[in-house]
Amino acid sequence: MGLADTVDTSSFMTDFLKNSGGVAVVDGGLATELERHGADLNDPLWSAKCLLTSPHLIRSVHLDYLEAGADIIITASYQATIQGFQAKGYSESESEAMLKRSVEVACEARDIYYERCLKSTSDETEDGKILKHRPIIVAASVGSYGAFLADGSEYSGDYGEAIDLEYLKNFHRRRVHILAEAGADLLAFETIPNKLEAQAFAQLLEDKAITIPAWFAFNSKDGINVVSGDSVTECTTIAEACKKVVAVGINCTPPRFISDLITSIKKVTTKPILIYPNSGETYDAERKEWVQNTGVPDEDFVSHVNKWCEVGASLVGGCCRTTPYTIRGIYRTLASRSIL
Repeated sequence: MGLADTVDTSSFMTDFLKNSGGVAVVDGGLATELERHGADLNDPLWSAKCLLTSPHLIRSVHLDYLEAGADIIITASYQATIQGFQAKGYSESESEAMLKRSVEVACEARDIYYERCLKSTSDETEDGKILKHRPIIVAASVGSYGAFLADGSEYSGDYGEAIDLEYLKNFHRRRVHILAEAGADLLAFETIPNKLEAQAFAQLLEDKAITIPAWFAFNSKDGINVVSGDSVTECTTIAEACKKVVAVGINCTPPRFISDLITSIKKVTTKPILIYPNSGETYDAERKEWVQNTGVPDEDFVSHVNKWCEVGASLVGGCCRTTPYTIRGIYRTLASRSIL
């Protein structure tokens, strides 16, 4: 049974944060860790490719993040779409089964983690693994339309004039329903690059068949607007007006922009603010790779955490190119902060 089965949607996140000591830890980058475990992700499906070839690797990465102190793990469905799987030759039913599998794998990791916690005699092992029984959210990732295109357009928000609100709703509808019914606690709408797609997601959530809450995470490249140039406050207002959205914030954005973005978001929302930046490295959309030595070290990333919480963040994690080491640093920073 997931958390969303036992908690009223309207108080879901506030109750969870209360049980997490006021601030919760989100996990970190998935693709980088899958590659470190030996996965080949040179594919339009990106990390979702492992749902086909090696779900055990995804489970291992989820466990690594739980043992690093993450309270929320995000499924490997960011780039998983029915349309994307069908383009690789899979049937509709096979495509839907793989979406469900992304949630099942994360739930399996949570179950294994809880078993390890029960067997452990302390909350932390000698080698630094956190084995503390606590509420854990499985968040089903819903990537933007640009993630399906796999052309880097989730970093620009430029989908062309042919893509309108109804097109985006039709594109996402079935996937959102499948993920909502697969056993996840929350829908994580991630790397939302423009206001139009936020409106599409908000309207899809109005469907009474969707009974679990959601969060909206936008991305920015200037600390003022989302990547399309749309105002971050206007985008946040869409999330604020949606009853099923229980947190709103920023992901896959360089750490140096986060404090200002939190300040802007805080002006127009009463919901908990969520931030999980990338490492600050630059992504080359044409070469489909991260430019080396353009990011910040883990120590510098983690050094921002107290400031982010002071200005208003209550869910903190990492996105692309962050690792369990980064998340363990966030966990330790928040743990020491709560003692003060």
